[in-house]
Amino acid sequence: MLALLVQTLNITAPVFAMLFMGVLLKRIRLIDDGFIHVASNLVFNVCMPALLFLGIYHADLSTAVQGDLIAYFVASTLLGFAMAWGFAIWRCPRADRGIYTQGGFRGNNGVIGLALAASLYGDYGISLGAVLAGLVILMYNSLSAVVLAVYSPNMKSDPWSICKNIFSNPLIISVLAATAMAYGQVPLPNWLLTSGDYLAQMSLPLALICIGGTLSLASLRDSGKLAISASLVKMVWLPIAGTLGGWLCGFRGAELGILFLYIGSPTAAASYVMARAANGNHELAASIIVITTLAAAITTNIGIFLLQWGGWI
Repeated sequence: MLALLVQTLNITAPVFAMLFMGVLLKRIRLIDDGFIHVASNLVFNVCMPALLFLGIYHADLSTAVQGDLIAYFVASTLLGFAMAWGFAIWRCPRADRGIYTQGGFRGNNGVIGLALAASLYGDYGISLGAVLAGLVILMYNSLSAVVLAVYSPNMKSDPWSICKNIFSNPLIISVLAATAMAYGQVPLPNWLLTSGDYLAQMSLPLALICIGGTLSLASLRDSGKLAISASLVKMVWLPIAGTLGGWLCGFRGAELGILFLYIGSPTAAASYVMARAANGNHELAASIIVITTLAAAITTNIGIFLLQWGGWI
């Protein structure tokens, strides 16, 4: 039991150590908001696209692209979105329902989920995780745009605006380009792949430090019942329902493990940006991000430990 606990911590500790290093570096003023803004743009526009591109380009797509797993993940994401929206209608004043819903279903899979998948399953985790990350980025942006637009007059939810936002996303572009080149077996020069690998290796630690630097303990102190309620949906109810459903559907091993990590990842930092763009309650969005990120250090370890203890992953 103790050896299994240590193994679980060895998987998750490096990821959360980078997060809390970001908190520490910001607190001792070795990094500031300017650095975080520039570094986050670098990760989003260059490093993370390189990581996703290489993860798919080098993948054996016959194993990384799994139709049944993708179908289940799409269904669970849509059901999680509906569940979060239902809780929002029940618990929230109308003006906060879009922020609550987004915080309750939108996970940080492109960074934290993918980092944990890589830590647990290595290259296979990156390959399978990159495919799901591309899918989930597309779904999260679309669903968030719709629910925020319903409760905000400042955002457009028409199909053209949603498609424009999705297909101008560097992460989506990299996933689509890599999938086409991998299926077409298009060769790339070694120097380009090596340079891309340098960028890819920067992405996860730099992104995690930036997320840590944006965490605000003041937001945590000021959070109310709504933030806690949305965080429970994101970190407890959805992971339990999604992982149990995956187990009942017959998923085991890496597939079930990555499903748990992706469904149980904390709320994406991008939800704060979208909340501000919608002129919504961005303080609530920030509180949900802080609470879910801190909670993930506990819930992720408990979930992996139980799944490994049961022999399911």
